[in-house]
Amino acid sequence: MNSPLGERRVTREVRAGKVGVGGPNPIRVQSMLTCDTMDTAACVQQTLDLAAVGCEIVRITAPTVKDAKNLQFIKEALLAKGCDVPIVADIHFKPEAAMESALWVEKVRVNPGNYADSKKFLVREYSDDQYAAELERIRSRFAPLVELCKQRGVSIRIGTNHGSLSDRIMNRYGDSPLGMVESALEFARIAREMDFHSLIFSMKSSNPKVMINAYRLLAARLASEGPDWNYPIHLGVTEAGDGEDARIKSAIGIGSLLADGIGDTVRVSLTEDSVHEIPVARALVAEASGRRPQIVPLAFDPFSYRRRESHTLDFGGVRLGGEETIRVVVRRETFDKVAHKLSRMGDYQPEIVYEDAGIKEIDPRDDRAVSLLNESASDYLITVRDGTDMPLIAAFRLLAAKLDPRHPILLKDTLAPPDSQPEFLPTLLTAATNIGSLLCDGLGDAVLVQGEPAPGQSLRLSYNILQAAGSRIFKTDYVACPSCGRTLFNLQTTTAKIKEATAHLKGVKIAIMGCIVNGPGEMADADFGYVGGAPGKVNLYVGKKAVKFNIPEAEAVDRLKDLIREHGKWVEPAALVNA
Repeated sequence: MNSPLGERRVTREVRAGKVGVGGPNPIRVQSMLTCDTMDTAACVQQTLDLAAVGCEIVRITAPTVKDAKNLQFIKEALLAKGCDVPIVADIHFKPEAAMESALWVEKVRVNPGNYADSKKFLVREYSDDQYAAELERIRSRFAPLVELCKQRGVSIRIGTNHGSLSDRIMNRYGDSPLGMVESALEFARIAREMDFHSLIFSMKSSNPKVMINAYRLLAARLASEGPDWNYPIHLGVTEAGDGEDARIKSAIGIGSLLADGIGDTVRVSLTEDSVHEIPVARALVAEASGRRPQIVPLAFDPFSYRRRESHTLDFGGVRLGGEETIRVVVRRETFDKVAHKLSRMGDYQPEIVYEDAGIKEIDPRDDRAVSLLNESASDYLITVRDGTDMPLIAAFRLLAAKLDPRHPILLKDTLAPPDSQPEFLPTLLTAATNIGSLLCDGLGDAVLVQGEPAPGQSLRLSYNILQAAGSRIFKTDYVACPSCGRTLFNLQTTTAKIKEATAHLKGVKIAIMGCIVNGPGEMADADFGYVGGAPGKVNLYVGKKAVKFNIPEAEAVDRLKDLIREHGKWVEPAALVNA
């Protein structure tokens, strides 16, 4: 089929105060405050700091009516300092807080899974009449907010989170991208029946594959509903974590969708001070703005993940293709630079040398070259030739569409390797966007990072992209939310403590959540969860089930280690074993 992916999706403009989102506007960059909403001075200072580094929209949590009332004083103090950056109130459980917030801010974000709903994860079949009754109950809670926002010119973001789908949605559609989309559309239909159209949508998940599929499905569903469903879309990978891994995961999710032409505003969620989010977001937007869109046929389902089938090849005992592990390829020059220290490189090992592998390089537009490979009796590892004048993602999608599926594919991060040492952040984001996008499409049996000349960094980047895309787990995996006014402990220091204690647990996935808002759902993919339950108290989870409650924060990391032991996934660090 021909892909709708590539050209930027055309939307109506929705205003958040002075800032237009969608329509003819550039892709907007936003962030969220990490401080207590009742601390007016801190909220004002953080907002000023964010605006100073290029943040265009600022979100503040309003978990209670009391917090929502304080938005008035935050807004007044900002205006007194000459700062008119639009403020978004973040609402989850309390419609009353949303109503109060709408009196003072330019935009209100509601989470359909929490707003007027509860998450109990009950197994229950809803009849059509019961389902309709649930929707009517939601209408009674949501319609007053819509009416108030319509009167005041306030926009609404309907922000679905994979981690907080309602029981009603979970039991009818499952914990799926379809459930995420349907959850948002239920609320959108109520707004539209009231002739309210200042809507923005989001579909956040900590899993880039789920996120990408959900946003693509959302864009397709909006288009199928009719031309006047052309609402803007906000992008974000929730609970991305911190450091290099978080930037890679964000680039895979956000960068991939921007490359597909989806997204009008973005937020990079880091478990770091908010100002560190803005350079990453701006770099992703700049990268997307400089891309040439190109529509090509697709050989994969853009709405669900399935790895492309291929034959298995053997390279000196290293097997790839089929159901084998996705491998890391390096150039001979890189291998020679690290050959003397392979024993000290741990899991970051070069596995195949490019020049030794008989790799076939082609321009996927060259039908004769493709036909010769398809007609050959042998199976080859195939890649796109450097210098091919096509957008990289489109080039590899076209290759996959034309190539006999028996041939495995080698993915690259760039088709124009640099002559000198580039800046690392843009290199990282480009590599994660390009390779990560294709991995989440189900394409690729090996990867080659050649945009980063430093051998150690290029190898680390290769493996970290595979980990973030969920394609190859070689170390502990963390899901860590960004801090906000709901957070019940210091996320940055707590995340560092948990990593220090558990970073050697290869293949174990740990979720670190500051509060319960998205905890159980986002932890569905995690083995263990560490969640703020009350001030100074932590609840521990196995999967999305809470198993230990109200643990004093000072003891919680040790109790987490005990829980991991109880479930047979603890091993002692090598340094202690060998001591």
